[in-house]
Amino acid sequence: MKLEQNYSLKHLNTFGIDQRAASYVLLQEGAELAEAIKQAKGLGQELRVLGGGSNLLLTQDQPHFFVQPGFDNIQVVEESNTTVQVRVDAGFNWHKWVLYSLNQGWYGLENLSLIPGMVGAAPIQNIGAYGVEVKDFVKEVHFRSLRDASQHVLSNEECRFAYRDSLFKQELKGEIFIESVVFELLKQPNINTSYGAIEQELELMAVKNPSPKDVSAAVIKIRQSKLPDPAVLGNSGSFFKNPILPIGQVNSLQEQFPNIPVYPISKQEAKVAAGWLIEQSGWKGKRVGPCGVHEKQALVLVNYGGASGAQVLSLAKDVISAVEEKFSVSLEPEVNVW
Repeated sequence: MKLEQNYSLKHLNTFGIDQRAASYVLLQEGAELAEAIKQAKGLGQELRVLGGGSNLLLTQDQPHFFVQPGFDNIQVVEESNTTVQVRVDAGFNWHKWVLYSLNQGWYGLENLSLIPGMVGAAPIQNIGAYGVEVKDFVKEVHFRSLRDASQHVLSNEECRFAYRDSLFKQELKGEIFIESVVFELLKQPNINTSYGAIEQELELMAVKNPSPKDVSAAVIKIRQSKLPDPAVLGNSGSFFKNPILPIGQVNSLQEQFPNIPVYPISKQEAKVAAGWLIEQSGWKGKRVGPCGVHEKQALVLVNYGGASGAQVLSLAKDVISAVEEKFSVSLEPEVNVW
């Protein structure tokens, strides 16, 4: 375990913001967390966990002691004729894990292809795309306490998953280090192409009876066509959540704006497309200094080069104000702002 001090986080956040951490350690196994806790206490620094940096906006230098998972093993823990349970370490790249699972004939995650970040962050955010959320396939989450490195396990139900939310973003926020996630995947495909442009993309690919790998390929093409590559243009993917609103408010919006995209959740609530709200508010493709709203996907804020986190945050606040003024809908950031 190597301790780095006054460490640049520029290459560890997909916005490419050049802020520094007081201390940083890449853990080679979860058991090393105990030593990291001891060192952080000795330095008088708060311990924080850093994942892939793909859901993070840094607005200042960080006076904290950061730990990041550097371990990425995969282990089958249980198997039947129809399902397989696989334990995946927190440091495994999410997209690589999706592709690995498909190559093994384990299905369910194909709609979540090309989402940036690490496996350990997936249950925290309850990542989702194209009609699928990771909660649908999480069996257990194994984690350690940031107070004493003690090990704990939560079942799917205990994680209290909700839209882009979980227990890890609520009561356990800042309290735990996720060590691994156990997924329960299917051995027989259960194709889901109903959401978004997947069916249209499959038609362009001349695929009539899609396999899970075909669905994954379609999702990858869609995401690549809409979302900028963070290696080329700094961004954190979708910056804002799609707001979930009471049905009465949704009906009122539909009367005023008949083309508003709406996705029913229950008899009481529906989700509306934040990207559409931002575009209709005149912000899609708009640039403010070194940052702006992406020209192809209004949910994405981008760093054109040299932007500070404060500038990106100011832009986000302007977008939120514009949507609030036009639609009386309050957008919430999906990213963590530090």
